[in-house]
Amino acid sequence: MTRMTSVSLENATDATRPLLEGVQKKIGFLPNVFQVLAHAPAVLTHYVQSSAALGKTSLNAEEKESISLATSQVNGCDYCLAAHTFFAGKTGFSHQEILSAREGKLDNYALLARQITETRGHLSSEQIAVARAAGIDDAKIIEVIAHVASQTLTNYLNNVALTDIDFPAIEA
Repeated sequence: MTRMTSVSLENATDATRPLLEGVQKKIGFLPNVFQVLAHAPAVLTHYVQSSAALGKTSLNAEEKESISLATSQVNGCDYCLAAHTFFAGKTGFSHQEILSAREGKLDNYALLARQITETRGHLSSEQIAVARAAGIDDAKIIEVIAHVASQTLTNYLNNVALTDIDFPAIEA
């Protein structure tokens, strides 16, 4: 049971309504996480703008989903695991690839995201060397960090709020 109520389009403020409408148009429905974020208009604005900016990184959709799944697994966010399992499936991930990404084993991006999340950014020189050897240059390392940070925001929000999951159920 959720600990925070949702802000629907009908009771959204003038500041949040256009943002929520934009999310609904882009995704096809208005996920509960955005309705919870709408309680704090500045945070909703930040998240929407940050998501748009991160959409322009050099990482492709598969790499981004791999990062989101690995981060959400470490942070124990059932809501984001359900959401990103859904989105990863849309990018073509198989069931096994989704499970591998969650464990940080699908690719070097999932591994790096998992390591960043588990260590709270305190990577060893060896971990950075492995990422670089895999072709993840400094710019991409920074992009992975930004995606982990953004994902961690929604992971923590959903863990605190116990946001009702409105994506298809997943295996634990």
